[in-house]
Amino acid sequence: MPSGFKILWTDHALSELSDTIKYLEENWTVSELIQFANAVDKTLEIISRHPDIFPTFNTGRKIRKAVVDQNNTLYYRIAEDSIQILSVFGTRQNPEKRK
Repeated sequence: MPSGFKILWTDHALSELSDTIKYLEENWTVSELIQFANAVDKTLEIISRHPDIFPTFNTGRKIRKAVVDQNNTLYYRIAEDSIQILSVFGTRQNPEKRK
């Protein structure tokens, strides 16, 4: 697919992204927030064009893990003609909270 796969966000992932942005707005500088947004955009572009590039996190459920930056990871699944973003996980959280 030359232009890349369509990116679809689950409600859960959007909620986590919103929580992450709220946290960053309260605790990081505007410059750092912009860097995070750019890192997310870059990661989504890579996933869209080369969805198999990131390692499999859960083989049975075909979930892949893309590290956005040292503090955040995207979990996604490849569908027929789209990418489903399942989670935006802050790496400083307890791994048991990962869904």
